[in-house]
Amino acid sequence: MSVVSSGKILFCEGAPTSLDYKLLNTLVDRITANTCTIVTVGSKFTFSKFAEGYFSASKALDPKYIVFLDRDFDVKPTDNGQLLQRANKSGNKSIFLSYRTCVENYLLEANLIHNYWEEKYNEKQDNPTSTWGHKNSPGVAQISKLIETSARNLQAYQAVRWALGDLVNLSVAREQLKTTWTNKGKLPKSLILQDCKIKALELVNQFRQAVELVRPEKFEDNLGVYEQLFAREEFWTQKQYLIWFNGKDIQKEMQRQDSTFISLSSFFDWAIPYLDINQHDDLIELKTKIEEL
Repeated sequence: MSVVSSGKILFCEGAPTSLDYKLLNTLVDRITANTCTIVTVGSKFTFSKFAEGYFSASKALDPKYIVFLDRDFDVKPTDNGQLLQRANKSGNKSIFLSYRTCVENYLLEANLIHNYWEEKYNEKQDNPTSTWGHKNSPGVAQISKLIETSARNLQAYQAVRWALGDLVNLSVAREQLKTTWTNKGKLPKSLILQDCKIKALELVNQFRQAVELVRPEKFEDNLGVYEQLFAREEFWTQKQYLIWFNGKDIQKEMQRQDSTFISLSSFFDWAIPYLDINQHDDLIELKTKIEEL
């Protein structure tokens, strides 16, 4: 991990053993002015509380930080390949989402998998005591075919996940009905019963209107949109599934389709340093934002 010398912080999900951390560590190490430290926060849904406690303990008056999270099904990808942002009530503009669904999506490259496979196979030939138990790589074409076939098998499941994601991303789906309308524990301006009752009913009505959107008909509408999107020919010829589908799901389906296939978890750890960030506009942008902190 990079040494802290300027107070620059890069928050990410998971633990120091996660792919998110390893990717960001590799990216930070490529920055000439190596002055950023990476802090893992566990779940992205607990980031706000974690950061509040972190900066409170460090007594930082004007903390310089960036938050980098997996996009998952929180935001739809755009056409420009750049970093995305998740809407938040605090107006925090330092929270950025990966363009691809998660880190695994950047590593599901047939050429990379083939190179890793050949390297391990050749090591086995030179070292009979190696625990590598696979024959040589079936080749880039066969690996590409397995990736695409696995993604096609997931087409309906991913459409459903996106349709549900649209419902989850409604504010009411993420928040419960609150017991107050004030911020940060402040008392309301008026403590008269009638005034408090009016404010409470406003909350109830807002909640009811939002809940009305979370209904089966809305889910069906959402699902139809994604079924059409994922059925387009260019979605497959342009390999857009590597952007839209969850890479962890593709990984699991690949292993399920071919039980003799190599461990992709081991491959991912190997592949991180070999990932060409110059092929990904969002990672280039993230590197620039870190440098400019």
